[in-house]
Amino acid sequence: MSRLSAVLFDRDGTLVVDVPYNGDPGRVRLMPGAAAAVALARSAGLPTGVVSNQSGVGRGLLTVEQVVRVNERADELLGGLDTWVFCPHAPDAGCACRKPRPGLIHTAAARLGVPPSECLVIGDIAADVLAARAAGARGVLVPNAATAPAEVERFATESAPDPLTAVRAALTEAGLAPPRRPRPPHAPPARTAPAGDGMRWSHQGTAVVAEGRWSSVRSSGRDAEGPEGPRPSGRSAAVAAGTRRPPASGAAAPQWPRPSAPDPSAPERPRSATARALGRWSA
Repeated sequence: MSRLSAVLFDRDGTLVVDVPYNGDPGRVRLMPGAAAAVALARSAGLPTGVVSNQSGVGRGLLTVEQVVRVNERADELLGGLDTWVFCPHAPDAGCACRKPRPGLIHTAAARLGVPPSECLVIGDIAADVLAARAAGARGVLVPNAATAPAEVERFATESAPDPLTAVRAALTEAGLAPPRRPRPPHAPPARTAPAGDGMRWSHQGTAVVAEGRWSSVRSSGRDAEGPEGPRPSGRSAAVAAGTRRPPASGAAAPQWPRPSAPDPSAPERPRSATARALGRWSA
């Protein structure tokens, strides 16, 4: 594709393990490469979204609220996407949003402010690729064990083994692959966590849409996770607790007390055989 402005994912079987008509957030599990695919797209400066058929609502097996809770849990595990759009209608409803029709892609592209033709759509069944074609977008099939063999064969030249590979290939083709930056020696890996003001859901035409503002919070990989987020460790913890204050700008660094030399007049503490051999004090 000549220009890539957004990446849209199917939900079930692509980003999360497909649990038919799932209304329980506790059963949400990510597919291999899903979180990394979202993170890679975002690192290239691309907005991301989800376009999903949820016919369980129209069939009376799910409520919109249940779908929303599952989406919110998936969004949390994935690090936060920019928009979520799903079709709540049964297959025989004749709506314009159910894939393979292009309505969900048109709605998501409009919410992200990009042309549908500049979207990459990644899914695990033919309906995802066909919806992309109908919208003028590019579709990539990421097959799994449930994908029909005929569909795998049909889209063999438009497929990838996992979402991460699909995103990486599209970025490379569009010239958007982020450069590899060497990490400083011994630097702990950075972790990211979503933060925002929550998701707001509304009906846009016939589809259900979510949007929210998300930002990244970076912390040291050595920090512990507390109930209020990452907790600093080591000297950072001392500064945060008020036991050590960082020097003012331009001021000399404080000199912390150094251990004093042992008093030669003090009685010698007993040492174990191992300690005597090593010349170290026993505990």
